[in-house]
Amino acid sequence: MRKFLVVLDDSRECLNAMRFAALRAAKTGGGVQILSVIAPEEFNHWIGVGDLMREEARERIEAHFEVFAKWMRDRQGIDPELVIREGEAVPEILAQIREDSEIGVLVLGAGTDSKGPGPLVTQLTRGAGSLPIPVTIVPGGLSKERLEAVC
Repeated sequence: MRKFLVVLDDSRECLNAMRFAALRAAKTGGGVQILSVIAPEEFNHWIGVGDLMREEARERIEAHFEVFAKWMRDRQGIDPELVIREGEAVPEILAQIREDSEIGVLVLGAGTDSKGPGPLVTQLTRGAGSLPIPVTIVPGGLSKERLEAVC
C-alpha cells in the first residue's frame, strides 16, 4: 500500500496538507501516515523536567492527531497512522521516508505569508531532486472546496 506522509505541526497550512493526503489516499486506495517531530530544544532542562515536558508534548500531539484522525475516518474512510519522532524536523522526515518503504508521497502545506512557504517547504524543496519520493506542496490558502475539486 502506498502511504501519503504528512507532517503534523502547529502551522495553519498543516490543515490543507492533512485534507489533501486523506482525499488522495481515499481516492487511490492508499494510506496516511502522520508524522510529528518534537524538537530537541524543548527538553534542555533538568532530566526530570525534560521528561515531563516530553510526555506533555506527546500528549498534545496525540490529542491533535485524534482530531485529524476522526475526520479522516468519518469522512474519508482512512485510518491514519501516527509516528512521533524526536530531533530536527527535516532530518527526521527524511529518516522516516528511508525507514518506511511504503511511503510513496510526502505532502507539505505551504504558508501564505510574505516570509515564504515555510521552513519545511523551503528546506525540503532545495534537495527535492535527490529525494527518493515525490513531494506534493499544497497551498495553505486553497479553499476546502477547491482542494476537494483538485483531488
